[in-house]
Amino acid sequence: MLVLQFLFLLFMLYIGSRKGGIGLGVVSGIGLVIEVFIFRMQPTSPPVTVMLIILAVVTCASILEAAGGLKYMLQVAEKVLRKNPRQVTLLGPLVTYIMTFMLGTGHSVYSVMPIIGDVALKNGIRPERPMAAASVASQLAITASPLSAAVVYFLAQLGDINTSISLLSILGVTVPSTLAGTVILSMYSMRRGVELKDDPEYQRRMADPVQRKKIEETTSTSLDEKLPIAARHSVYLFLAGLASIVLVAMVPELRTIGEKTIKMSVIIQMVMLAFGGIILLLTKTDVKKVPEGVVFKSGLVAAIAIFGIAWMSDTYFQHAMPVFQVSIKDMVTAHPWTIAFAMFIVSVVVNSQAATARMMLPVALGLGLSPQLLIAIMPSVYGYFFIPNYPSDIATCNFDNTGTTRIGKYYFNHSFMMPGLIGVSSACSIGYVLAQILI
Repeated sequence: MLVLQFLFLLFMLYIGSRKGGIGLGVVSGIGLVIEVFIFRMQPTSPPVTVMLIILAVVTCASILEAAGGLKYMLQVAEKVLRKNPRQVTLLGPLVTYIMTFMLGTGHSVYSVMPIIGDVALKNGIRPERPMAAASVASQLAITASPLSAAVVYFLAQLGDINTSISLLSILGVTVPSTLAGTVILSMYSMRRGVELKDDPEYQRRMADPVQRKKIEETTSTSLDEKLPIAARHSVYLFLAGLASIVLVAMVPELRTIGEKTIKMSVIIQMVMLAFGGIILLLTKTDVKKVPEGVVFKSGLVAAIAIFGIAWMSDTYFQHAMPVFQVSIKDMVTAHPWTIAFAMFIVSVVVNSQAATARMMLPVALGLGLSPQLLIAIMPSVYGYFFIPNYPSDIATCNFDNTGTTRIGKYYFNHSFMMPGLIGVSSACSIGYVLAQILI
């Protein structure tokens, strides 16, 4: 029965993933109702903490976007890329990595991806090389961001088990490991595929007058827009908020009131809401613009998706945990690293790192795995590049007018497969070594 129920869980996740976005959450709601009233499972609690973190971070980042801060960051990034065009395959992924690190979400790449493609094209570089790598890097950085829901959930769960584990101890492993993974996948990408002039799809498009005109005349830039001084100030304020979170994490006394210590998950919610308000007031941003931005819309969709996915999945795994502990504990005890494959596979299905963490971390802890190992393999919660249906990957294909960034004939032979596998595997391997030393 547990096997059939698990297959039902995967089926509902698959149906939800085909709809995407909010569909993931509401279809999972159908699955939850069936689990409770048909399969007679006890419902667990909804993932309130994760959702509140997402809402707080998204609110602050959305106000930053409305104030022009994201455009200012984009202009800074574009200046770096256009100043060093021959290094776009290395710098492009680093730019998207840094943007995700700062914002806690990879949905900020949509504005920079056309610029990366434009810089590559105008310098005769196959656009697939920097663009596919940049899309993967933007998601790989999520487990390195102090604002991401996945990191905060790991901190909340592992910190309760081992009080010596802090936000800094987690980031001390995940930042260098994912950054190294980004550099390694970028180095691989520098030589991938044939040169642009030899690509048959590019040649086919250049032979078509309409496609040729689109390729030759399309220029993506953000430098021709003059931004108000408030845009730059909003970025400084946002960085101050990020620094405040790190400071409070470094000095536990700052979050100790009386005999109780405030959890970092609560601190992040408080600080992000507060700095959202500070940015709004000091930059005199029109509050009506906030819900119109890309960050707000994508963040709200992510919160709803996680609401349904995590609740449905957690209900099943808590129901099945007694059997799991008996049946697979010996295997996991003998080869603890195999849990990384389980996390990766679940991520392929659910398309969310935070939801994967919410589903699999309680399972891993229930099987007795050490926090040290779980921090080391955190990048394994990013597996949704495997099936090319994630919005940033699809958008990247659409942004590449040359057709070099693409989904292959056999679906799995797409532009993001090798950078993703290289980035995740190298990040987990380096993280494993770092965790042995630092934790």
